[in-house]
Amino acid sequence: MRARRFTQLTAACLIATIYTPSMAEDTTVSPDKIIAEFESIFGVNPGHRRNHTEGLCAQGEFVGAKEATAFSKSILFNGKKIPVIARFSLAGGNINAPDTSKSPRGMALEFALSKSSIQHMTMLNVPMFGAATPQSFYDGMLAGRADPATGKADPEKIKAFRASHPDSQPLAAFMGSHNPPVSYANSDFYSIHTFKMLNKKNKVTLVRWRFEPEDGVQRLTDDEMKSGPSSFLEKDFLSKVSAKPIRWKMILTVGEPDDVQDNPTVLWPAGRKEIQAGVLTLTSAAKEAGASCEKINFDPLVMGDGIAPTNDPVLLYRSPAYALSFAKRISNQ
Repeated sequence: MRARRFTQLTAACLIATIYTPSMAEDTTVSPDKIIAEFESIFGVNPGHRRNHTEGLCAQGEFVGAKEATAFSKSILFNGKKIPVIARFSLAGGNINAPDTSKSPRGMALEFALSKSSIQHMTMLNVPMFGAATPQSFYDGMLAGRADPATGKADPEKIKAFRASHPDSQPLAAFMGSHNPPVSYANSDFYSIHTFKMLNKKNKVTLVRWRFEPEDGVQRLTDDEMKSGPSSFLEKDFLSKVSAKPIRWKMILTVGEPDDVQDNPTVLWPAGRKEIQAGVLTLTSAAKEAGASCEKINFDPLVMGDGIAPTNDPVLLYRSPAYALSFAKRISNQ
């Protein structure tokens, strides 16, 4: 464990104190209520994350592109090798979730900027989120609850939810038309939220980013989803990274002042300026138990100088929810 990091429990408590739901526009549902709903739907796996429960760890480095320094003074873009710890995961709290399921995949990164500064990026392989507010996210969880009589979600409840929550429709449409990736190494990953970057003159620029795989995006066919093994992502990635380094290009999308910055369900118009902001290279990986990423709380609001959050209510809400889940799992609850 690096000396620069707080003890994990202290960090969790500090995060929960600083980032409270009052920072977000939507305060009708508390983090403990959402975490309790995850536990009710998926059960409790002591010592494990409540969401994105199934995952694996990887390590490598990031080299930023100096073109990005026009927008951010972050050490991330100084052109030097930055050590990285990564975690790949499946959305949801089912520790035995099939890898063929149509659920988002996650890539979380911790960059060691210096002995006293770290940067987190917590991304999904979909370009938008499924809720504009924490309350909408919670409503979706309730609508997707399994019917005790069938063991499956009620299609009519889901249909009614989407009709009454239009913010859920863009992600539903995307997931319906895009199969899961064949590998974590062949998946792109998106920031989902809008962030602010500040350069050396403290000029603020709205940005979003994505990580594009060097070997291209490849998705499972419908037949592969039906007949393929239920578990393959971990074995596949461990095999690939042992054969050669796996790389992604970080692509920075530069926003306009009037672009939406507080709603992660809304995409920006096509044609926004984009630059390559760096290259992520992963050179090793391991099963999560006892590995480098296991004890990290990948709070997306942990940022170094030069990158800052917007007032996106979902982004601000993730921090206290993550802290609560983190505190439970490190106490083996």
